[in-house]
Amino acid sequence: MSYSPEVYPLTRITMMGEISYLLFQALLAASCMALVFYGVFFVKQKEKIRTVARLTLLAAGVLQTLYILFRYLQSGYTPITSQHETIVFFAWSVTWAFLSFRWRYTVKNFGTFISLLVFILLLIAAVASRAINPLPPALQSWWLPVHAGIAVISYGFLALAFCGGIMYLLQEHELKSKRFGYFFTRLPSLESLDQLNSHCLATGFVFLTMGIITGSIWARQAWGTYWHWDPKETWSLITWFLYAAQIHQRFSAGWRGKRAAIMAVIGFASVLFTLWGVTYLLGGIHSYAQ
Repeated sequence: MSYSPEVYPLTRITMMGEISYLLFQALLAASCMALVFYGVFFVKQKEKIRTVARLTLLAAGVLQTLYILFRYLQSGYTPITSQHETIVFFAWSVTWAFLSFRWRYTVKNFGTFISLLVFILLLIAAVASRAINPLPPALQSWWLPVHAGIAVISYGFLALAFCGGIMYLLQEHELKSKRFGYFFTRLPSLESLDQLNSHCLATGFVFLTMGIITGSIWARQAWGTYWHWDPKETWSLITWFLYAAQIHQRFSAGWRGKRAAIMAVIGFASVLFTLWGVTYLLGGIHSYAQ
């Protein structure tokens, strides 16, 4: 029996596409199950359920990693250039930022909020195009994984600060209302949440700063100038100033508590606009694959 040589590449591409699809469905299912288990734990407060939830989220993180690696094998470049890839990488960074955080800190029911955010991100990724497109010449550089990877990892830690800020505002509302309801017994103390905000903010800000610096160096090599005032560059700088102002006020003027929580939410809104809003509303040289 004879085979056309063109059949093998086509068959290989088809098989890799099917494996990629199955991997994504598996990580989506695992993330959904983690959310379900964390939700049950939030209601029941049984330690065994939380253990299962943590292990399920860990499995989801491993599947996310495998999916990213497999996309790399499919495309031949770091899969962080399309909307689908960026969102998956964002979910991956949130998952592993939380899992690394868990080694040092224990924050009551934090995993419930994190698993919800991760699942929402992956649902958005599920409706985005999973097509693998040729890499634009401007992105054909080893700076791609360095700059883009560091930037999205920073978003992962800033997402933790956002979730902590939401939890703080919920708990603070319970205390101010003096009607200790459903959330009061299930959320950490305000002091614990404020410390959480401080740690995640500081870590995320360091990565965010490194992302902007590496992006500027890459821009100098690619276009001959460190800064273009492109919409995404501009909004990245706005986001950086928002977090820099928060850190400055926190450590020099004692800005803590509710103000810090609100700023964590506002800062994360700027992160999301930088990541997606700029691409769809403002365009620019950084808006490549959709």
